[in-house]
Amino acid sequence: MARKTKDEDVSARPGNWRRWVRLTVWTLGFTGLAWGGMEVRSFLRADPRFSFECEAGSTACVSLEIHGAKNSNLTRVRAVFGKDYGNSIFKIPLEERRRSLLGVDWIDTAAVSRIWPNRVIVTVTERTPVAFARLSIAGSMRHYLALVDAEGTLMTLPSRSKFRLPVISGLSESQSDAERKLRVKAMQRLLTELGPKAQEVAEVNAASVQEMRVVAQVAGRGVELWLGDQHYLRRFQNFLSHYPEISKSSGETAVFDLRIDDRILAK
Repeated sequence: MARKTKDEDVSARPGNWRRWVRLTVWTLGFTGLAWGGMEVRSFLRADPRFSFECEAGSTACVSLEIHGAKNSNLTRVRAVFGKDYGNSIFKIPLEERRRSLLGVDWIDTAAVSRIWPNRVIVTVTERTPVAFARLSIAGSMRHYLALVDAEGTLMTLPSRSKFRLPVISGLSESQSDAERKLRVKAMQRLLTELGPKAQEVAEVNAASVQEMRVVAQVAGRGVELWLGDQHYLRRFQNFLSHYPEISKSSGETAVFDLRIDDRILAK
């Protein structure tokens, strides 16, 4: 009588056929799930009920809600989603759109959410301006005003909002945010040290943080004071206390160097 080989013995064991059945069932199950997922994905991307709608030229989009944008340009916010209009909301790359929103003027942080069945909600927080930035117009002697926050980011002046803020010069669009931030921080330190006297300062020139200058109104007259990089209050008060004498001897001079303590030099 012929002997069964080892392989024949293993395959003939009672439990092996059950393993093959389970493996087959699992394979069919995973295949079904994958197919079902593809069908659902196709449905969500193609069904018109999920269409992201915004009429061309419209000032408000049916499918787009924007929250927190008080000074941001809403037209630019909507333009971030320009490629998505007419498509399913499930095709919108939310993270990519969120990053694009951060490039819109005034926007500091942004969140983008899909809401069933066809809405997208954008929630932003805006930057907080700390000063008006007096910026030069290239190729001319003229200037224009923008706003700047504590991080050195420039923002356009909104048409609706009003601000009571100091004016800073010595900034430019060509500077990096870090360079502008350094100057803004120097301005804030100077004004904080001046305390109530800061109300008499019309403009802070922070072109050099080691050579801070201010334009102040003293006895109804505009004067430029060079304060250096320290002892701002002491130097400013010393000038004010001696101004009656200074005004008699300085004539039309409107620039004074206060960088040497206890000494005032007319420039």
